[in-house]
Amino acid sequence: MSLAPRAVLVHRTTEYEELVARYGTHGQAAFVLASRGRDIEEIAVRHQGTRRALAQVAAAVPLTWRQARVERADLERFLFAPEDVVVVVGQDGLVANVAKYLTGQPVIGIDTDPGRNPGVLVRHRPRDAAKLLAAPGGGCEELTMVAAEADDTQRLVALNEIYLGAAGHQTARYRLGLDGDRGAVEAQASSGVLVGTGTGATGWLRSLWQERGARLPLPSPTEPHLLWYVREAWPSPATGTTLVSGRLDASAALTLTVESDHLIAFGDGIETDALHLTWGQRVRVGVWGERLRLVG
Repeated sequence: MSLAPRAVLVHRTTEYEELVARYGTHGQAAFVLASRGRDIEEIAVRHQGTRRALAQVAAAVPLTWRQARVERADLERFLFAPEDVVVVVGQDGLVANVAKYLTGQPVIGIDTDPGRNPGVLVRHRPRDAAKLLAAPGGGCEELTMVAAEADDTQRLVALNEIYLGAAGHQTARYRLGLDGDRGAVEAQASSGVLVGTGTGATGWLRSLWQERGARLPLPSPTEPHLLWYVREAWPSPATGTTLVSGRLDASAALTLTVESDHLIAFGDGIETDALHLTWGQRVRVGVWGERLRLVG
């Protein structure tokens, strides 16, 4: 007998909750913010709006369905099932946070603060939840994702972009190459390498794209293409600056061979969930086989 669908409501701790947890009470948090020229009421109002949205979405889940909630910090410990319908209640970035843990489950993005959030990935309002849950598999866009795979079986998947480089402000040293060039072809010293998707073209990737004169066409979120950029490549007798940007299709990959004591690779701005790479290791970055199914 097949299981009833399960609605998994993904949310994050609000700024108000973080402040109260840090300072102990509403009054103490209000006092600290007031001493810095800030008013806690603005943050409290947003908190209340988020809680109302979460309650409204929970009430819209069909009575025959199962239901679960997971906070962003617990995503890596939560086990998603094939029959899940994932409802992200919050900001655009929360969709990116959950994407790498999914294997084809439909995702509904609910915007808790319209006008403040761009609404690129959280495209719906809480009042629309019942209608969307009635047909969660319909009208999905399949968004391209990017993956980094190291030669020691470490793997990292991201929706927007993957950064490879040093953990701090040190120079990253490595050899960079493209598929078809017989491995790494240029030694480089730089601030790191960024590889992004069409979804990431609204964020960090776009800033690099503009900085380089917008010579490469930005992919759309559903196109199976990636753009990559080397940040601040440094020319020297031992390092080059020939390979600094490019476009990868679904069958291509960028290869990086580490020549530093320690480099990392992290996705979607989450440095705490990173690949740790040591001297001599190789990592391939390219289009990931799975796609995020986002309800449009």
